[in-house]
Amino acid sequence: MKGALLIHGGTVVDPAAGRNAPADVLVSGGKVAEVAAPGSIAAEAERLDATGMWVLPGLIDIHVHLREPGYEYKETVATGTLAAVAGGFTAVACMANTNPVNDSAAVTEYILERAAVAKLARVYPIGAVTLGLEGERLAEIGEMREAGIVAISDDGMPITDSALMRRALEYSSMFGLPLIAHEEDKSLACGGCMHEGPTSFRLGLRGIPAASEEVMVARDIALLERTGGRLHIAHISTRGAVEMVRQAKGRGLAVTAEASPHHFTLTDEAVEEYDTNAKMNPPLRGTTDREAVIEGLRDGTIDIIATDHAPHHKDEKEVEFQEAANGIIGLETALPLALRLVREHGLALERVIDALTAQPARLLGLPGGTLAAGSPADITIVDPQRRWDVDLEALHSKSRNTPFAGWPMLGAAVKTIVGGKVVWSRNGAR
Repeated sequence: MKGALLIHGGTVVDPAAGRNAPADVLVSGGKVAEVAAPGSIAAEAERLDATGMWVLPGLIDIHVHLREPGYEYKETVATGTLAAVAGGFTAVACMANTNPVNDSAAVTEYILERAAVAKLARVYPIGAVTLGLEGERLAEIGEMREAGIVAISDDGMPITDSALMRRALEYSSMFGLPLIAHEEDKSLACGGCMHEGPTSFRLGLRGIPAASEEVMVARDIALLERTGGRLHIAHISTRGAVEMVRQAKGRGLAVTAEASPHHFTLTDEAVEEYDTNAKMNPPLRGTTDREAVIEGLRDGTIDIIATDHAPHHKDEKEVEFQEAANGIIGLETALPLALRLVREHGLALERVIDALTAQPARLLGLPGGTLAAGSPADITIVDPQRRWDVDLEALHSKSRNTPFAGWPMLGAAVKTIVGGKVVWSRNGAR
């Protein structure tokens, strides 16, 4: 079989297909041709030994900032997608807060052109809800949909006008697009720079209360109930917000949510030394919030794990804490941090992999998320026993803003396959 690839010896973990067992995977013509019992596929093909490895559907990250166009000094489509495949992600959806903002077909098309040149991870642009992210007038959603966006979001900026948010939910539903909401009441956040609690009081830093997120989640769920649209809550971080989503799902509303690895791994105590690499929005929260996020992932209230990969130049972080840019890079550390949920908190492996594969594909209507026959041959091969330390100089992102520098990690992507082609291999991998 010309150009075929047989991945043998591994354990296939494919939650969408209900599979977690040793199996071989045959790839041909850029698609999965067959998944079968070990040794049962007799096709003539190049062989890839995955003994001791997990063979997963390619990981999908629905929340990244690739910064291009306009902020290429922080990241580009090429460097961002290189970081993605190094972290095991075969597809990423990128937010609209570029310069110019992705609020038109022209910017959407430019991003797709840059991704075609890079030839690494698949890139799916997310269009702005409002022109210029200014929260005043709706962007040309239909035009961007035709150009290739898969969702709309003003991520980084809340939509404070409730009537506009209602229209956005109604209008986006006409195009079958989810609206991804950055939930923040800026009047309550009041210029804060970290979570409001004992740590902020001790450090003398102005805090952002959990209510800043929760009142907006409550508003948007109420609007969703009225409009019948599709609401996705980005980087959920508080106990109250998780509970509201749980109750809304119980009422049958089309609401989904994502959690970022930093919010289920760290608390606001990571700011203790005024580390600006731990400054983000929403901020790292308290212990009870972190535990609620983990429980939300466990029971499926939170559907998806998404990195909110937000690269910044060192000059934007090496300033006073209050003045530092919000955000961290996350594409290369997400997988091992997610696997900590299995080892340390007892989440099922299938639930974690589902949150990184099938659920994001389902939300955005993307190909992939499974290794079922006929699916795109987007595959992540993981060594669950691979030990490595986060070395800033070894990262592939153009920026280095992470609070996980020096952390020991267990588990790593060793090969990333997109469309049947190996686009990245970790040093020392077979």
